[in-house]
Amino acid sequence: MQGIPWRRFKEFISLRADRFTLLKELLEEAELNFKVLDIAGNRHFVVAPPQAGEKLLRRTPSILVAHYDRAPGSPGANDNSVGVFLLLETAIKLNGGDVRNWLVIFTDKEELKAGESIETQGAYTLALGLKKSKMDNAKIFCFDACGVGDTLVISTTADYLLKKDGSSEKLKKSVKELQELALETARELGMKKVLLAPTPFSDDAGFLRASIAAQTITMLPSAECIPLVAELRKNPKLAEALINAGLRKSHRVRAIPETWRSLNSRSDSYLRLTPEHFRTVIRFAQVLCRD
Repeated sequence: MQGIPWRRFKEFISLRADRFTLLKELLEEAELNFKVLDIAGNRHFVVAPPQAGEKLLRRTPSILVAHYDRAPGSPGANDNSVGVFLLLETAIKLNGGDVRNWLVIFTDKEELKAGESIETQGAYTLALGLKKSKMDNAKIFCFDACGVGDTLVISTTADYLLKKDGSSEKLKKSVKELQELALETARELGMKKVLLAPTPFSDDAGFLRASIAAQTITMLPSAECIPLVAELRKNPKLAEALINAGLRKSHRVRAIPETWRSLNSRSDSYLRLTPEHFRTVIRFAQVLCRD
């Protein structure tokens, strides 16, 4: 099979879509080795190399994560259907290569309803399971909203959350190492447009609450990055507004990148996507998984 059947993308973002069933069918069509983990009522897909076993994953694995749920009433094209399809294609490429120490996980319940805590996020209970399996030292990268723009954004939201919660120095060090690996990978690939900045929270929030380091990767148009950087310098409180969906709605609209304002809304449609940059994200994800 060559690539991912993007012909089913519009079906996946239909408001009536059964995304769990569709994703299962896509994994089966791609002949990927996967299983479904049902944890605390959330169903996560775990994709592994062929004949993967404990010996293959004994060394610190690279785990690529994308959530397949979406906010009610939103097509979720960028948040996070593209992330799912990009990592599906990445998994196919890794599946046919020499790298064996990787996992791709499609998570359930990244989106939280008003009043729900981080402990109800699917990534939180999943992280607790990883700790029991002694995989809490994995290199975890969350790909979220990677379908719009030409600039790779390496999130610093974890730094903000850890500082606010007073987390351990060990966890802070692990997060910093993931950021450095992401930057190093971008340099190796010759990526010219790279930004370190706070971003809307993703599955990284759940992992961090369970004391597991995770690094979110996203994309933005360069035209939106320039005013974002300028505003962050003038207004440090903008970081909290970017992270918190509720505050994003109440904050000064111009200070929030348009791409992020469209998340969790009807306007998150396929018409906003920039497929000419998808290859960049796939290649970046692949290289992150090298031993």
